[in-house]
Amino acid sequence: MGAKERREREREQRKSHILDVARELLLGKGMNATSINQIAKRSELSVGAIYFYFKDKEELFAALQLEGLELLHNAVRLAVAKKSTPEKKIRSIAMAYLKFSEEHKSYFDIINYFLTSPETIFPPNLKNVIDEHGNASISKLAAAVREGIDAGQFKPVDPRRQAIILWSAFNGVIQLKKLEKTILKKDEYRSLYMEALDRFLDGLRK
Repeated sequence: MGAKERREREREQRKSHILDVARELLLGKGMNATSINQIAKRSELSVGAIYFYFKDKEELFAALQLEGLELLHNAVRLAVAKKSTPEKKIRSIAMAYLKFSEEHKSYFDIINYFLTSPETIFPPNLKNVIDEHGNASISKLAAAVREGIDAGQFKPVDPRRQAIILWSAFNGVIQLKKLEKTILKKDEYRSLYMEALDRFLDGLRK
């Protein structure tokens, strides 16, 4: 490996480390209580080093959001790649999202943290990019619904509206995991998740 390649790798490693620290602080303290100074101190880097990679705190947190959304979209894209029917594609997307929430919990939490009020956090240029990435996974789900309608398997509904409804149901049931020590039994949210999916598909079928 040449000197140029080594420097590039070191820069990417440093950037990744900054994002890891920022993610930890964000989930622990919240955005308003997390500063560039805190990120620099925890990263054992100078404030100037943080600004070398990110213009401001908003750009840094936008990078976290985009990382998570891209990881999720790749999981969804792979989930539908080899599925033969619209219903199998929808089920595969559902399982990919559940798996994502369990195996990449910090990314899942980051995505949902910012989706609560993204317009108050990011400037328009960053928000537009985030929205584009966020819509990518829902568009895959909507495409599967549209495919089922075109094949005569599903009722003639609005594919995007149905995709948003189902995605909201996914998200809501996954959040119930937090109630495992109070209302729910261990892993009961998983059976509720599958039941919500089954009920949704029952409503779609002709």
